[in-house]
Amino acid sequence: MKKSLLIFCTLVAPLVATPALATDSTVTGAAGGAVTGAVVGGPVGAAVGGVVGAIAGTALNPPPREVVTYVRERPIPTAEPVIIHDEVRVGTKLPREVVLSPVPDSPEYSYAIVNKERVIVDPQTYVVVGVAN
Repeated sequence: MKKSLLIFCTLVAPLVATPALATDSTVTGAAGGAVTGAVVGGPVGAAVGGVVGAIAGTALNPPPREVVTYVRERPIPTAEPVIIHDEVRVGTKLPREVVLSPVPDSPEYSYAIVNKERVIVDPQTYVVVGVAN
């Protein structure tokens, strides 16, 4: 029992000590991964889950509020709607045929209307990083 508590404290201490240095999604991903890993695999699972969760949380940071507001305020085009058969959510990779519109002052983001939803996309990878409805 003492060994498990020591391992748990060793894993949790860095998460508690570094939130100011990490983004919210990294901390959330690490904490969620650690909890899931602990439930499935005990202390070792917590360590592995925390690392995997931190990596996943870092991979898709949510877009800033200004970008979401900009995308929400854009009029929906009257052109033929873009429909894809997959569910559109954060992490979905869009087909390259989808035409992206750039977000002024934030070149790391673009947006598109897909399946009647406003999605914010990483223009380099075509991965959805936010939904702005």
